[in-house]
Amino acid sequence: MCGILAVLGCSDDSQAKRVRVLELSRRLKHRGPDWSGIYHHSDYYLSHQRLAIVDPASGDQPLFNEDKTIVVTVNGEIYNHEELRKRLPNHKFRTGSDCEVIAHLYEEYGEEFVDMLDGMFSFVLLDTRDNSFIAARDAIGITSLYIGWGQDGSVWIASELKALNDDCEHFETFPPGHLYSSKQGGLRRWYNPLWFSEAIPSTPYDPLVLRRAFENAVVKRLMTDVPFGVLLSGGLDSSLVASITARHLADTKAAKQWGSQLHSFCVGLEGSPDLKAGKEVADYLGTVHHEFTFTVQDGIDAIEDVIYHIETYDVTTIRASTPMFLMSRKIKSLGVKMVLSGEGSDEVFGGYLYFHKAPNKEEFHRETCRKIKALHQYDCLRANKATSAWGLEARVPFLDKEFINVAMSIDPEWKMINREEGRIEKWVLRRAFDDEEHPYLPKHILYRQKEQFSDGVGYSWIDGLKAHADKHVTNKMMLNATHIYPHNTPTTKEAYYYRMIFERFFPQNPARLTVPGGASVACSTAKAIEWDASWSNNLDPSGRAALGVHLSAYEHKLSSVANGNLGPKIIDNLPRMISVPGVVIKS
Repeated sequence: MCGILAVLGCSDDSQAKRVRVLELSRRLKHRGPDWSGIYHHSDYYLSHQRLAIVDPASGDQPLFNEDKTIVVTVNGEIYNHEELRKRLPNHKFRTGSDCEVIAHLYEEYGEEFVDMLDGMFSFVLLDTRDNSFIAARDAIGITSLYIGWGQDGSVWIASELKALNDDCEHFETFPPGHLYSSKQGGLRRWYNPLWFSEAIPSTPYDPLVLRRAFENAVVKRLMTDVPFGVLLSGGLDSSLVASITARHLADTKAAKQWGSQLHSFCVGLEGSPDLKAGKEVADYLGTVHHEFTFTVQDGIDAIEDVIYHIETYDVTTIRASTPMFLMSRKIKSLGVKMVLSGEGSDEVFGGYLYFHKAPNKEEFHRETCRKIKALHQYDCLRANKATSAWGLEARVPFLDKEFINVAMSIDPEWKMINREEGRIEKWVLRRAFDDEEHPYLPKHILYRQKEQFSDGVGYSWIDGLKAHADKHVTNKMMLNATHIYPHNTPTTKEAYYYRMIFERFFPQNPARLTVPGGASVACSTAKAIEWDASWSNNLDPSGRAALGVHLSAYEHKLSSVANGNLGPKIIDNLPRMISVPGVVIKS
């Protein structure tokens, strides 16, 4: 992942402004530690922090067309760039970068080319011939992007909040699948798949079609000129990604450069479910496996850094981001710059345990649509920023455009969970890769129950977070929560604790509006809570909150944290000063 910042139409082309743009761009250097670039034309600035994955030698940005009248700064990967180059025979390319094709496509097709891109991307393109510009974000929002407006009429585009929140009068999340056009003066949706309307599909389930679509999604993501690996928790999704990668790696350019031995990575507390399952799958596939362990205290010590980098106060996201943040640092230290990961499968196939309670196929399908549309606020945000914090890129084949089209066209009756017929969550995906002759995975892994990442790394991780928050947020503070935080009021001490840290880093009102809210159980949307009356009394995003479904479900009286049974000892009894808007709280 790279970091981009563009300041457009700022009515200030002074040296001081250039210095300020460079200063703000450096706030994104963790995303792209390999090179920095800036382009300045009149009162337009395009800056870039590069993580070099494809063509490291000559692909520095910003990138240009032949006569340098079109300038583009890009964060992402365009997997079909070689195919697109063939459609541009009259254009001369300066680099081997996959992103250079964007400048030439605009020159050839104008603003309507974005849907031709197959990949994950955020970009800003400036046409110096008339000083018009466009900005766009990939279909699902795998790459992070924000848009802001200055009092001087300028438009700001940045990969992360921290690059624009101090200088914009207002800013917000740049919506996925959208394009901003200065000529039209606003945003419009460029991504319009059939599933977006939430109409119920009727295509019969064909396991081989689904298998081929996912294998293609994985293989195209092996486009790299640097060392890479796979994140392997031992659950279904990451295990399938690893299995397919291991099968096809030998035939890729990457194997010729770096060898055909696949590296896999897993993180967890000592003795956690993911570490055990991950090693088992790694042994089966023959990967070079790297296990990283952390303690509850290690995670707690990293929470402030995690919130600064992930830019959220959402409880689920922070719980899951912290182990991923710690693991990414270790992975990068080994010289690896790109990993494949399993995000998105649960949204596409209804893999979260609460889907067991879906009342009918219509509600099941609509909930999957709602979950995919919200991914950019949750799992995509985590996967992108937790890895980018250390200059590591995460690629997510389950969110491939073509694969989503195939998976979301299946009649949802096939996705429904039916214990009597032996269909557990994500049965259609499991069945597609249940190959007796050439097995992708051992049966018990292929049919392992879903573990959310924050649960799978070790159950005492969440319990420890709750206990830590309980030490630093008093009952009296909770009584005043609605007055201190009227928007998305925290309803638990853990949520309050994260909110205090977030507001310290991002005190502006638009910042808090970028974070989603609403009730949730086991990662459901607020709408799905209506499926089971008992859930409204047990609103926790952990998978264990799906009472009667998860094998390690919470008891009705959630008191284990209060009893202090947390495994590793948490050392944190120091008084601390925490800033809240208008208040200083000492705990």
